Amino acid sequence: MSRTRSRVVLAAVVYAVLLAQVLLYPGIDTLVAALGADTALNASTWFLAAEFGAFVVFAVPWGVASDAAGRRVPFVAAGAFLGAVGYACLALLPTVTGSFAVALGLRVLQGAATVGAFSLSMTMLMDLEGSHGRNMGATGIAIGLGTATGAPLGGALYELGPLVPLYVASGVLLLVAVCVSFVADRAPEGGTRRSPFASLRRRPTLALPYAFGFVDRLTAGFFSLVGTLYFRTVFGLSPGATGVTLALFFAPFALLQYPFGVVSDRIGRTIPIVVGSALYGVAVIGVGAVADLRVAQAGMVVVGVLGALMAPATLALVTDLAGVRERGVAMAGFNIAGSLGFLTGIVLGGLAADAYGYGAAFLLVGGLECILAAVTLPAFVRLDIGRVERA
Repeated sequence: MSRTRSRVVLAAVVYAVLLAQVLLYPGIDTLVAALGADTALNASTWFLAAEFGAFVVFAVPWGVASDAAGRRVPFVAAGAFLGAVGYACLALLPTVTGSFAVALGLRVLQGAATVGAFSLSMTMLMDLEGSHGRNMGATGIAIGLGTATGAPLGGALYELGPLVPLYVASGVLLLVAVCVSFVADRAPEGGTRRSPFASLRRRPTLALPYAFGFVDRLTAGFFSLVGTLYFRTVFGLSPGATGVTLALFFAPFALLQYPFGVVSDRIGRTIPIVVGSALYGVAVIGVGAVADLRVAQAGMVVVGVLGALMAPATLALVTDLAGVRERGVAMAGFNIAGSLGFLTGIVLGGLAADAYGYGAAFLLVGGLECILAAVTLPAFVRLDIGRVERA
């Protein structure tokens, strides 16, 4: 299979995994109620947090096993299949028991499986020859399109029933498990058995993309819960309308990542990451500061454009800095940082919104992006992380 065709197929795998995940977001409050919860905000927080907690714990074993075996495809297929089983079990749970605690346990198992398919399909894109910006731009498009289409589609599926998105997510991951077996496995032989933490000690500069991955995904976690409930409660939107509003962010975030990835190959990583993050933080604060729905929706578009500027450059920086035989654990480390960020965004955002209101929560999350950009600028300048050679 050619490099370009492999890039397209692998991006489609990443897209499908994210699509399955995001289908659940627009009506998360109705889903947890169907699974036996008696609160909306708190139960939604813990349901989302359970998956990303599993992401944090199980990303490392998947990455280490893949690097050590010198194979990716069997692990992606296994993660997708087990994830599909997890989604199906959640969908069937209300017919067996109404215990939300059991639902959270199943959610952990589903997340533990899904992270294998997600992280290692991204690693397979790292294994492709060619410019890192292009490969990670393809990854970014897949992530963005998965979230962009998942939000409105999930909203429409919730109109059919609160458990319908779970069944569809299960079917999507089953399709991934079948299709990924046709992708050429380019994992390098004799990979490392090191953990991401050992790789970080060997290459401390990986802390830069890890830090931005943490904060960027923190905002994503924040929008998946607090942003959803913000538009649902403050502006009175239905799950379908909320999904469309979330897509105003995810659509430009998806469509612009490949061209912005190419741009980062030409001008370097510093401007897209540091300047983009500062402007992104300001835009996030703006979404929560306005009282008009149309202005808030326009702000979501701006957030999406700026997110597309940052994301492929941050992913490409991981590839720039990681050793060839450590890519699985390097990407696992990045996904651990991102999952911790997503988890923090859900919990911190939910607590802040509950205690101080939505405006303060948006200010907190956007402010973290601005602070990180300011703090890390000297490190980027000192390392002179500039243009990379294009293939």
